[in-house]
Amino acid sequence: MNIKSQKDFFAGLMFMGVGVAFAWGATTYNVGVGARMGPGYFPLLLGILLTVIGAAVTFTSLVFETEGGGKIGKIAWKPLIFVIGANVIFGVLLAGVPALGIPAFGMIVAIYALTFVASMAEAGWKFKATLILATVLAVGSYLAFVLALKLQFPVWPSFITG
Repeated sequence: MNIKSQKDFFAGLMFMGVGVAFAWGATTYNVGVGARMGPGYFPLLLGILLTVIGAAVTFTSLVFETEGGGKIGKIAWKPLIFVIGANVIFGVLLAGVPALGIPAFGMIVAIYALTFVASMAEAGWKFKATLILATVLAVGSYLAFVLALKLQFPVWPSFITG
C-alpha cells in the first residue's frame, strides 16, 4: 500500500500510540460505569477517542493526497532537547529530589527556569521578552493555582520559607 501523506501517516500512528497507552494505563484504575464513573473512566474514554482519531488520520493518509503531506524532514534536535529538558528541570525545581539532596525551589523559581530553558530552543532568543513572559506566567500561575484554586504548591524555595 502506498502512503500518500507521510506527515499524516506518522501523526496518526503517534495518536494511536498515545491513545493506546492512555487507555491501557487507565485500566489500572477503577473504571466504573457511566452512572458512577471511577478515576479511570475519563482517561480510558480519552485514550479510546484518541486511538480512533489516529486510526482515521492514518486511513486518510493512505487514501487521500493532502497538500503539505510530503516527506518528513530531519528531527529538530535542539528544540526537542531544550523543551524536554525544561520540563525535567521544572519538575526537579518544583518539588526537589531528596534522594540527590536537591531541595524544592518552589513554583516561582521553577516557572522562571522552565521559561528560560524552553525559550532557548528558539533561534532568535531574546532575554527581555523571555523575562516578561516568565514574569507573566509566574504571576498568572500564582493567582490561578495558589490564590484562586487554593492548591498546595511550594511557592518559594524551601530553604527560604522553612
